[in-house]
Amino acid sequence: MTTPAAVIVDAAAYAQAVEDTVKAAAAYYAGGTSPLDDDAYDQLVRGIAAWETGHPEQVLPDSPTGKVAGGAAEGDVPHTVAMLSLDNVFSPEEFTAWTASLARRIGHDVTVFSAEPKLDGLAIAARYTDGRLTRLITRGDGTAGEDVSHAIGTLEGLPLELAEPVTVEVRGEVLMTTAQFEHANEVRVAHGGQPFANPRGASAGTLRAKERAYTVPMTFFGYGLLPLPDTEAALAARLGELAHSALMAQAAVYGVNTTAATAVPGITATTVEQVLARVQEIAALRATLPFGIDGVVIKADLAADQHTAGSGTRAPRWAIAYKLPAVEKITRLLDVEWNVGRTGIIAPRAVLEPVTIEGSTITYATLHNPADITRRDLRLGDRVMVHRAGDVIPRIEAPVAHLRTGDEQPIVFPEVCPRCGAGIDTSEQRWRCEMGRNCHLVAALSYAAGRDQLDIEGLGHTRVVQLVDAGLVADLADLFTLTREQLLGLERMGATSTDNLLTAIETAKGQPLSRVLCALGVRGTGRSMSRRIARYFVTMDHIRAADAEAMQQVEGIGTEKAPSIVAELAELAPLIDKLAAAGVNMTEPGATPPAPGIADSSAGSTEQVGGPLAGMTVVVTGAMTGALEKLSRNQMNELIERAGGRSSSSVSRKTSLVVAGEGAGSKRAKAEDLGIRLAAPDEFATLIADFID
Repeated sequence: MTTPAAVIVDAAAYAQAVEDTVKAAAAYYAGGTSPLDDDAYDQLVRGIAAWETGHPEQVLPDSPTGKVAGGAAEGDVPHTVAMLSLDNVFSPEEFTAWTASLARRIGHDVTVFSAEPKLDGLAIAARYTDGRLTRLITRGDGTAGEDVSHAIGTLEGLPLELAEPVTVEVRGEVLMTTAQFEHANEVRVAHGGQPFANPRGASAGTLRAKERAYTVPMTFFGYGLLPLPDTEAALAARLGELAHSALMAQAAVYGVNTTAATAVPGITATTVEQVLARVQEIAALRATLPFGIDGVVIKADLAADQHTAGSGTRAPRWAIAYKLPAVEKITRLLDVEWNVGRTGIIAPRAVLEPVTIEGSTITYATLHNPADITRRDLRLGDRVMVHRAGDVIPRIEAPVAHLRTGDEQPIVFPEVCPRCGAGIDTSEQRWRCEMGRNCHLVAALSYAAGRDQLDIEGLGHTRVVQLVDAGLVADLADLFTLTREQLLGLERMGATSTDNLLTAIETAKGQPLSRVLCALGVRGTGRSMSRRIARYFVTMDHIRAADAEAMQQVEGIGTEKAPSIVAELAELAPLIDKLAAAGVNMTEPGATPPAPGIADSSAGSTEQVGGPLAGMTVVVTGAMTGALEKLSRNQMNELIERAGGRSSSSVSRKTSLVVAGEGAGSKRAKAEDLGIRLAAPDEFATLIADFID
């Protein structure tokens, strides 16, 4: 989707747009702050360029077009080779037009492209003398940059000494990973500062800071390698002849961090179609990356093509940035709602002035917990940076503190449960109603009765409300002691519907332990985690006997989650006892039981020994047909695990098999690209026929 240009209607609007972009660029390059988010800045610059095309006689000298860093950055350390910016494209059509223009310039079609993620940070040049890091320089205005050598030793991925004693310059991007950004804000707030609005600004501000009482780590990714005037002649000649991909391989040999070890390594491609496919692959992985990207950098890979194409005053003609839709925008925090979940967790939710990100209008964002609000120093009326990528729930990164007017108001935290008025347990970061699940009993029971949990047909939300209001059900176990007489006494419950519901409840008693565990709604677990726990421990007795150390043996449960799961299972003990007494199944069929004589906290196997999918990771995509047609995605995952496999929702090199039904799209395409085995639903059903009910 092409980023629209801002509409500039006259010379006055043009002059204002130039002034706004110059101020925004100056603020960013001075300290990492800006009144505009990246998307708003890009739209203004495109609007300025469009106006200047139609009115060349009115171009202002301060215009950001044709200038590195929008003309806002300066420096006093000359670059030996100009350190330019990149021109942008925003659609396949624009990229195809650029490749055609490049082909005309060099006299032939490009035979090899390189494609690598456009990292969302700050460009620097790192100079090495005899293999030792001696100087760090920002891009500046492209001809000279600012000396930031005080940051040497704080950049992960940029070694103090190369693996070989060479004199070279490594160019790359300095950024903060998601974890580094969170750490930086914790440290900054602890020292009395305002939290950074986003990782990019945090990197820019931190790199230039010289007199802070603290330091925080950042990460460097190399994207260029070139000789210096003192580089040994033979090496200089060799570097000048290497393709970009070969230069990156050489940088890695020297010990410099590149994207090669990430989920989105730089690759080479021979056609426009392959490049565009790679753009889509990187875009699909964007939300899962531990660092920010805002596009894909595409280059003519061969040195000869680069030399022939040359460079302009702002950007090389042999490289382009394919910008992805913005995932961060600035908007206003209007209010905070306090919602109570089915387990009694009181969750704050931000109400936002509507803003469009990746084609979706965002009006709400997660705030995690009260401690998070306090740590980020959020206030009603704040301009805030909102982040959303892919299907990830929108979140507020931080207030844009330099845009505050003084009219912002503190966020008021609830003193009692906003749903039932009971007290609030504030002993943990996530506050909880003291009534726990009973605060939102209807939601808890509706979830437990759902298709992917106990699958009690006929027990929808309306019926649950009726049972709770009638005083017949006070917890999950009460469902299993309902009598025919009690149900017939309810409004709109005839003999047939009563008998059908009682039959469904009786059937639910035989559901596997994994579904019972999921129905309990233990915080920190879901359908997949409940299956893993059940198949690992096999019986509810073993699960309840497990301590935190034993619980950590289950895949996906770490040191933080294990104690909370153990504690909540202890809290649920009376309910579990009632369920067992009512005849609800407490074992996982098909799982390997613990070895005789081993303590109750021991476990069975997470795989079905000898199953047809033993040791395999399986992804299901598209609509199932035949024997699998009526199975939900959760039921398919259960089936995979009963047959000895491991279900997954994403395709990667670790995937063993992709079951591709009708309408399978990107996951099937990715499996084909990776050479992963594909199976149609009927073929898969035959493979696991013994495990289909």
